[in-house]
Amino acid sequence: MPKARSRRNRRPPIPRRVVPSVAPHAWSPSRVLRDFHRRLEAGAVLRSAGSTRKRPLRLLGQGYAPRFRVDLFDTTFYLSRVRQNEDVRFFVGYVAQQPLRGPERIHARLLYKDVSLIWRAASHFVRSESENWIGKGDIRTIEVDGEEIEVSDESTTDLPLELQDAFESLSASAKRVPYDIDAIPRVLRRAPDDRFEAYADFIEPRRRAQSDPRNLVNRGRPIARFSRSGRPETLRFVAGYQPDFRHGIVEESASKSSLYGGMLRRFRILSKNERIQYLFFAGPHHVWIVPPQATTTELSSYGVRTIDVAADDDLSVPGWEYDGGADSGLAGIDQIPAGYAGAPNPKDPSRSDASPWLDKLPVIQEFRRVVLGQKR
Repeated sequence: MPKARSRRNRRPPIPRRVVPSVAPHAWSPSRVLRDFHRRLEAGAVLRSAGSTRKRPLRLLGQGYAPRFRVDLFDTTFYLSRVRQNEDVRFFVGYVAQQPLRGPERIHARLLYKDVSLIWRAASHFVRSESENWIGKGDIRTIEVDGEEIEVSDESTTDLPLELQDAFESLSASAKRVPYDIDAIPRVLRRAPDDRFEAYADFIEPRRRAQSDPRNLVNRGRPIARFSRSGRPETLRFVAGYQPDFRHGIVEESASKSSLYGGMLRRFRILSKNERIQYLFFAGPHHVWIVPPQATTTELSSYGVRTIDVAADDDLSVPGWEYDGGADSGLAGIDQIPAGYAGAPNPKDPSRSDASPWLDKLPVIQEFRRVVLGQKR
């Protein structure tokens, strides 16, 4: 009887759904702000993890009042005017959700564009005389030269692929982008220099979701891996999880990037079993794949999915990437595999051309042939 009762009380698995990319509401900034205040007047609780945590409403008077609204599944994103500092372009966002019990909760978050061109949710930040960086979410353990080390699992902070176009269009349409170095400490929790792991409010929703095997993608195992490290031609996908180039293209969009030399085409593509989705970038000289995501519908208070897709890091190397090199101790960790780094970028010499690696990946070759119609 106890086991049967436990099964009856068990939460259902997270639903999966394939939807088009969402667009911002066609509302004026004043209407968005009224809508935001309506939620607060109805009892919604506004929270901030930064220096404004005791008086989060101060954010509205500091220039971060909501101007845009975007909805995905059961989550609403209110976004301020886009801003930037010397490192990133970002929105101060407010993620509104209705919990199972209690009043609606609205969390102030910093939503930024990473140098990989993906919009992310920062988990925390570190700033001192020797350190200055934004937290990249959860951690994972890898093996380097026979030793296990913990590293940031950066893709855990990627906003849903269904939101990327909306954030990109709002950012690109801004006529003026204010310079702002104050938003990060006002919104984000400050961590000590040696803490790169996110805090419990980021990690615990992920642990709860992943504790149910029914929610996992491929039972939590990698959906793609290389049978021989450093050999691009040995890439293999688990059956059903490979991109469906002929029938799985959900949509195509475009953006511009000075780093990549002009127009970028963006293709959101389902896997053959429709359990995961990919985002391919195609520029004048590069094609690369963003870390794939599940099609699950649960988002945390950071606006990110609670279910991951495990895959070899070398599947998702950006077109221009830091070249850690074999002697850095970080080869193959979101870097260019050893021996495949091309020329440095003329605008950013810290990044090297990753196309010598990318163009040898069978999945990139098939994408060029089937989707782009290229013969090479």
